[in-house]
Amino acid sequence: MTNEINVFIAGNPAPQGSKRHVGNGVMVESCKRVKPWRETIKFALRGADGQPVARFEGALVCILDFILPRPVSTPKKRTPAAVKKPDLDKLTRAVFDAVKDAGAINDDAQIVKMAARKRLANIGEVPGLKLLLYPLIISCQS
Repeated sequence: MTNEINVFIAGNPAPQGSKRHVGNGVMVESCKRVKPWRETIKFALRGADGQPVARFEGALVCILDFILPRPVSTPKKRTPAAVKKPDLDKLTRAVFDAVKDAGAINDDAQIVKMAARKRLANIGEVPGLKLLLYPLIISCQS
């Protein structure tokens, strides 16, 4: 086991959170890509034996860098800010649930400090997620 997770997960980040009612009390995710995206994250956080590469107790810091696919209409000489959907908070929700499902944490409430951004991929850059997760170190000062 390691004391941090620092990994790049290639793929198309998908948002989680918007659900729609389909009848008889059944709710489904509005984004069909969220389930495969969460599975991709879970796979990346498990070793060959299927066990989590790291297991954390206590308070955690999480840094997320979402690299979204570059639309064909994006200018070729510059990369503008990613100001369109998906929403950043919904992207983080999918990751936190996948990290929990992978067995790396007990609950996403353990994440007490976070930095997250979303951006369009630069020309030739692979879309995905850069994920850094590590324990919060609290120092005692006199």
